[in-house]
Amino acid sequence: MYSSTRYKPVPWANSTNIYEVNLRQYTQEGTINAFLPHLPRLKDMGVQTLWFMPITPIAQKNMKGTMGSYYACSDFTDVAPEFGTMEDFRNLVAKAHEMGFKVILDWVANHTGWDHRWTWTNPEYFEQDPVTNAFVAASGMDDIIELNFKNPSLRAAMIDAMKWWVTGSDIDGFRCDLAFWVELDFWKEARPALDAVKPLFWLGEFDELEHPAYGEVFDASYSWSWMHHAAEYMKAPGDTTDLMNILKRYDDLGDHTMRAWFTTNHDENSWNGTEFEKYGPLAPALAVFSSTWNGIPLLYSGQELPNTKRLAFFDKDPIEWNGTYQLHGFYQALLRLHTEHPALRGGDTSVRTIRVKTNAGKQILAYLRRWREKEVLVFLNFTAETLSVEINDNNVKGAYRNVFSNEQKDLGTIRDLILVPFGYFVFEK
Repeated sequence: MYSSTRYKPVPWANSTNIYEVNLRQYTQEGTINAFLPHLPRLKDMGVQTLWFMPITPIAQKNMKGTMGSYYACSDFTDVAPEFGTMEDFRNLVAKAHEMGFKVILDWVANHTGWDHRWTWTNPEYFEQDPVTNAFVAASGMDDIIELNFKNPSLRAAMIDAMKWWVTGSDIDGFRCDLAFWVELDFWKEARPALDAVKPLFWLGEFDELEHPAYGEVFDASYSWSWMHHAAEYMKAPGDTTDLMNILKRYDDLGDHTMRAWFTTNHDENSWNGTEFEKYGPLAPALAVFSSTWNGIPLLYSGQELPNTKRLAFFDKDPIEWNGTYQLHGFYQALLRLHTEHPALRGGDTSVRTIRVKTNAGKQILAYLRRWREKEVLVFLNFTAETLSVEINDNNVKGAYRNVFSNEQKDLGTIRDLILVPFGYFVFEK
């Protein structure tokens, strides 16, 4: 199924995490410069990679709402005035690099807004109705029009635009919007051309269970199937069989690529509900899962607050920061552990993920991540019941430290744990 010429991710990718930045809603100003003061706080929280939603100018024709969509671009090689200038972005990337962050940029290759400059300079770059020669709107989204990737000149222009950002601002990679809507052979053309400029990290918006061939090009992909099944589970909690089957299907993909695990992002928050609407009391346990299962944890702006409202997509609707970051310590413990612990490296064939046997059956998910003698042990309660969990697995032995409380526990002799409703434990050996 997969080519032997698959690309290898940049070395830092296996231990990174990703924090999605919604610039428009992050501050009252909604600018690059207004975001800068948040960098020290995010660094302290353990954030490694900053993903910026598109910062390109936004099309005005057929614009939705009062400000339009980030994803309806009018120029691939400029910065939207609402966010600032290219010099502002270069300065942000430089400061982020000084502090140890990586920076990736959202790239929308599939489509543009209706008044993108190419619509008059190169209309042949777009899909056109064979009868009327009108541009073709994207399926279900009438503020954007489809690009024609059968046109070699369009492909070259798109790759040149991506190079412009790499050479002009020194970004470290791309999050590729709706990657599976774009012909796979374009990405096969684009990746080596861009990696020749600078080795980059490539996150594709696709689920590899649904579009496995795209795993040949991208370092990491989305885990939509897990996310949707978890939301369905919370409508009638009890039997985790479907959830566990989904995890097995992801396991069967192997470690040639990584999954990005998340409980929310810009699409989910705005259109389908906050993580608390979808998952309720299970949300913290799913955040623990996202940071300790095989892959890359992905956070969205405001989760550390925590943000409990849906953010408007086409209008100004700032996150309601109050100076208190209630979940800062929670995410700090998880993100730092994921970055620093070799047993939590994603996509590393030398790391084993072992399902731990207990008496709780399908009510919990218990697993051990192991690299040589290094281990991280996780228990997640998927029920609204307090459970007395007995460990029945010889893989678990010796002393462990509770990552959140620092309590030491010899799980070789004390084999019982009490898991509160939707509770969790994370132990480091």
